[in-house]
Amino acid sequence: MKIDVLTLFPDMFAGVFGSSILGKAADKGIVELNAINFRTYSTSKHGTVDDTPYGGGGGMVLKPDPIFAAVEDRVSDEAVKPRIILMCPQGETFTQKKAEELSQEQHLIFICGHYEGYDERIREHLVTDELSIGDYVLTGGEIPAMTVVDSVVRLLPGVLGNENSAVTDSFSTGLLEYPHYTRPAEFRGMKVPDVLLSGHHANVEKWRREQSLLRTLQRRPDLLEQAELTETERRWLALQNKRSETEQS
Repeated sequence: MKIDVLTLFPDMFAGVFGSSILGKAADKGIVELNAINFRTYSTSKHGTVDDTPYGGGGGMVLKPDPIFAAVEDRVSDEAVKPRIILMCPQGETFTQKKAEELSQEQHLIFICGHYEGYDERIREHLVTDELSIGDYVLTGGEIPAMTVVDSVVRLLPGVLGNENSAVTDSFSTGLLEYPHYTRPAEFRGMKVPDVLLSGHHANVEKWRREQSLLRTLQRRPDLLEQAELTETERRWLALQNKRSETEQS
């Protein structure tokens, strides 16, 4: 996979793209990560990439010409068109499902802005996706782009040491992840659940599934509305919910 990030601050990505999982994935040749300063595509002698909005108003608007030129330069020789992603507050809320969808692509291009907004022609005629990482405002699109890139790259085959890690992560199954424990078996009087020490794999899997369901019920019950559950699991959850209501009353 190739990932290009169009930004006015490429130095922000040096540490992120060169460290931890992303850095290892790049070293293995699984992903190519590029942070590109789209100011270099400006036709102005001063490198201008923004201008005042037509109709008046505060702030500056990102001009279309340097963005179009930067994207076209990155895809000029490609048969398969990339997904071109605009990071903006108005976009679709980013989810694990979206990360899994994007991980199937060969080439992703992210556009990060730092102004009042983007010229609407960028939205209408260039981008394929608009993404937001939450209902709050940040200085620019760089940190959201980093978030999405990290989420996508870790799903690529060969990136994680344990291929099952991404499959069992919170949200990948539609539920929150079950609790984890490691050595020592007892720490300051706090013990690891006996079932995890039993060596009985079927019982361990049953416990983990129940804990995942219970944690989701307690912390993100909205996820259960779309989760694939058996009738037995639905009855078990109803019982747990009833017990919780009884304890609180």
